Amino acid sequence: MSRSVHKIVITGGPCAGKSTALSRIQKHFSQLDYNVVFVPETATELITSGVTPWNCGSGLDFQKCQLRFQLEKERIFDFAAGTMDCEKLLIVCDRGMIDNKVYMTQEEFEGIITSLGQNELELRDGYDAVFHLVTAAKGAQEFYTTGNNTARTETVEQAAELDDKLIAAWTGHPHLRVIDNSTDFEGKISRLIAEIAFFLGEPEPLEIERKFLIEYPELSLLTSIESCRRVEIIQTYLKPSDGQELRVRQRGENGHFIYFETIKRSITGMKRVEIERRLTKDEYLALLMDADTSKRQIRKDRYCLMYKNRYFEIDVYPFWNDRAIAEIELSHEDEEFEFPEFINVIKEVTDDKAYRNYSLATDID
Repeated sequence: MSRSVHKIVITGGPCAGKSTALSRIQKHFSQLDYNVVFVPETATELITSGVTPWNCGSGLDFQKCQLRFQLEKERIFDFAAGTMDCEKLLIVCDRGMIDNKVYMTQEEFEGIITSLGQNELELRDGYDAVFHLVTAAKGAQEFYTTGNNTARTETVEQAAELDDKLIAAWTGHPHLRVIDNSTDFEGKISRLIAEIAFFLGEPEPLEIERKFLIEYPELSLLTSIESCRRVEIIQTYLKPSDGQELRVRQRGENGHFIYFETIKRSITGMKRVEIERRLTKDEYLALLMDADTSKRQIRKDRYCLMYKNRYFEIDVYPFWNDRAIAEIELSHEDEEFEFPEFINVIKEVTDDKAYRNYSLATDID
């Protein structure tokens, strides 16, 4: 039996609507024949059980407890999910490992996860997608309350600041979506469900993307932005099959990498069917043996930037010093967005095949 297994994170600032969202996810995707499994929020479990940042030796000791507990808990849920006899399985984590990062320094976080035999890239990108619900403290302050969660203590100002830090912590993940408060709460939850369905490929695994040629960006400015993360990518095209574009990708940072295989088929310039699967390093190396020798490997630095709750990917190539490519993935073709003022757009190249990576792999010297 061919199984569809996805592991996603629902995160967000305080009083963002997660509890309602999780209930709605269960109902909606069960109706689409998914077996939905929930990994409960670790911090709330600990605090309501009497293990708090205030009665542990220190706040850092609490974070050590939380990360150890969450890592082991997710392993147990992953193992259990692997034994389930179902075609479509959705594992939903109420917050992920990276959420803990905002409560400590980078050095403290790295120290704890290293002691657990982990690294940040694998923890962050070990989830298939991340959906961030914006706190009510940003744009819906009249609905912000601490009364419905005994583990919530933040003021409106603190909640908004924490929300920004959480978005920054997850920036760099290949599938990060932010659901803001631009509609009423019912609309917010409906948009979340639609985003998850779109990611899962219900009813079809589509990618809707617009692509722009931009002036070479000021890299020092990008790296100084908290909600921007540089990722190294090496992309290799495989021998084509049945008119489909096949590629494998090594993606990572700081010497740590994860690997993917992607199959793409164009519908329009903006819309494509995209099927992606995670690879082990050995699977990746084996597929490299089937590389299309008429194509060059594409190496690029990708700057993942969250701006006004939109996720931009800015690709900087070693063979250009005057231009770069900016992409934004959309939920529908007419979706509106705004570029950051420090990005200078030359022209849109969504329908220009010359600027596809597949063509650049052929044309570069």
